[in-house]
Amino acid sequence: MSKPKSVWEEFFADKRSGGHRSSAEEFILKEAKEKLFHLDGGERLLDFGCGAGELLVYYAPEYERLVGADFSASMLEEAGKRIIEKKHENITLILADDKTVWEKLDSSFDRITAAGVIQYLTDEEVDNFIANASKHLNKGGKIILFDLLNPRLYPLWKIGLFSRDFGCWNLFRKIGFEVFTIISAILKNRPKDILGYTHKPCTIENIANKHGFGMEYVQSMYYEYKYHAIIS
Repeated sequence: MSKPKSVWEEFFADKRSGGHRSSAEEFILKEAKEKLFHLDGGERLLDFGCGAGELLVYYAPEYERLVGADFSASMLEEAGKRIIEKKHENITLILADDKTVWEKLDSSFDRITAAGVIQYLTDEEVDNFIANASKHLNKGGKIILFDLLNPRLYPLWKIGLFSRDFGCWNLFRKIGFEVFTIISAILKNRPKDILGYTHKPCTIENIANKHGFGMEYVQSMYYEYKYHAIIS
């Protein structure tokens, strides 16, 4: 008997694009450059939750070998198309989730990253992810968790505080939309928030410290309500 799918596996089962603010190549390139700056070198990289490979193909020229992992077969199919289109021969794709990916790896890495993924993991699952990642990290390596939802800023973003047209009318409209979304999700037995869970920076730092790492907190350049956790 196969194990039951998680609510997130079901939600992303037929998705074919990542949750980037814009799908324009110009924007993806800017986002990739920011992330490459924080990745800061290394030769071998594991991109967990690589999705459709939008960022992975921009990482490829900077690394000797890359592995992209995701639990969505449709996402990996799109990633495969991008890899062929960009003619990158140093990328391997793996169908796996945060629990099964580790048993499918045949090497260790200088950088282990996850962008826009940790929001779909509970604190306990983040703890397990960092613990497992540390066992597959080369000496001097880093675990970099990109685009975590900031619990202080995310609610403000949801009501439109950071939008250019913020005002009373849009505030009430946003709140009404959020209420409708929650009720609709309950009725359809779907996630109440497609962006998942928020994580306090201090919680991630405590987990990192628990496993012998330090953590640097960095505000995202392109998402006002997200931050990066650089663990080394």
